Amino acid sequence: MEEGERRRSYWLPFLMLYLLYFIGAPLWVVAVTGLWYIGLLYLENEGHLDRYGVSRMLGVVLMVRTTHGQRFLERISSNRRFWRAFGEFSIWLCLLAMLGVVVMLISGAIRTVQAPPEEYLPASDLLLIPGVTSFVPFWWPVLALVFALVIHEYSHGIQARAHGMQVRSFGLLLAGPIPVGAFAEPQMHEMVRAPRRERMRLYAAGPSINIIATYIALIMLSAAASGLVASHSGVYATGVIAEEGAEEGGLLPYEIIIRVEGVRVSNYSEFSEQMDLLSSGEEMTFTKLSQPNSEGKRTVRDISVTLGDRYQYYIGLCEGEALCVEDTEAWLSEIGIEQGDPFLGVSGLRSTSSTVDTYSSIFSSDRGILDNSLFTSKLPLLMIGVPIVYDGQTMLLEERKMLQAGDGEIASALGTEGMLKLFDFLFWMVWINFLLGFANLIPMIPFDGGHIVKDGVHSVLDRVTSGIHPMRVEAMAGRISSMSNVLVLFIVIVPIILPRLV
Repeated sequence: MEEGERRRSYWLPFLMLYLLYFIGAPLWVVAVTGLWYIGLLYLENEGHLDRYGVSRMLGVVLMVRTTHGQRFLERISSNRRFWRAFGEFSIWLCLLAMLGVVVMLISGAIRTVQAPPEEYLPASDLLLIPGVTSFVPFWWPVLALVFALVIHEYSHGIQARAHGMQVRSFGLLLAGPIPVGAFAEPQMHEMVRAPRRERMRLYAAGPSINIIATYIALIMLSAAASGLVASHSGVYATGVIAEEGAEEGGLLPYEIIIRVEGVRVSNYSEFSEQMDLLSSGEEMTFTKLSQPNSEGKRTVRDISVTLGDRYQYYIGLCEGEALCVEDTEAWLSEIGIEQGDPFLGVSGLRSTSSTVDTYSSIFSSDRGILDNSLFTSKLPLLMIGVPIVYDGQTMLLEERKMLQAGDGEIASALGTEGMLKLFDFLFWMVWINFLLGFANLIPMIPFDGGHIVKDGVHSVLDRVTSGIHPMRVEAMAGRISSMSNVLVLFIVIVPIILPRLV
């Protein structure tokens, strides 16, 4: 290697280490990354990496190649008609999903420009690396990530073979023990010569299989959630409001209310029905279960609570500000809250099995087929914020303690801990596959979405510019793709950079 090339190869990893430190990565992360880089340099210089067909990229990322799986790839891709049809379906699925990605990116950028958030995720959390990102734990997300990467790249490989292209190898990209990517290596000259439609099918196959895996895992998650039930059915509140009836009566957060005036309440709906029969100012008796002690046992106690006025509580939050009072009155009228409505004085009131009820409800007969389909389709998007809100957990830890395995055969065999672990794993399978699939549909090269857009634009130009030399059409498609890359990059970085500048 020439001296200039060696110097350049050293500059890139050192620049990456500096950027890690600059964006706020913990010092131990920078140190471990530096040691990892030094170790890779030693192994490379000694020839150990070449001996095992491993190479470096970007200085600190290890490309681990393997030819294992080629026979299985040949067998599974033998039904070429099916896989070509799947590739065509993948194109349309990805175009539809890509439209949603673009809408979310643009709306996020607009909201950030209009009202930059005062708080934002640390730079290290934007990487979404298991064990490094504060709200992504290590084991379950890593297992889900490896699975998602393998099916993503294998799907690319299947499409390559179904269209007659050779696949040289598969592999993982590793930063230390953490998988950060995967790859399938088709013969590049075959990729370049392949018809654009076939390339689009190949690029679309990866994200589409992740999207499909998302909803398969979601169905399995719903089944797992159905196997968990509340050990003590009732309702609990995540917060108790100061100087209101619940606090004065002695109710604490996460204590379970099981009776109202002696009437058993098993969930939020039954609790609301009982509260609707009451009025502000009434003194009521609530039966509650305490939080579990060191042995996991709860005690039962009756408390007396004088109900407040829900209407007056919300008006009081305005502290006499006329415009606020006017807006609040309009809002209360809109949602049907009137003077005299009872107010317990708590926040975040929910059933003791509210989380698992949400996931198991995708099979609910209470909603119509259309409503169920819409709810199921948007549920993975709603799940994205769950670990952020719950500090890396799939549900509130306090609610987790309120659950137990149901009476089904699988639930009984696995027990409560086994069912909760299964729930966690399937949750992260949905979360990782959804993010990987949709992130790869960002319409910008090097993402799959960028390649789909480039070939798609070229195909459209071919149809609308008859008579123009193919080389000019190629150049036009390249310019449009480059401009769209810059535009999308700008839209992506605005919500990241702007809050840090204001």
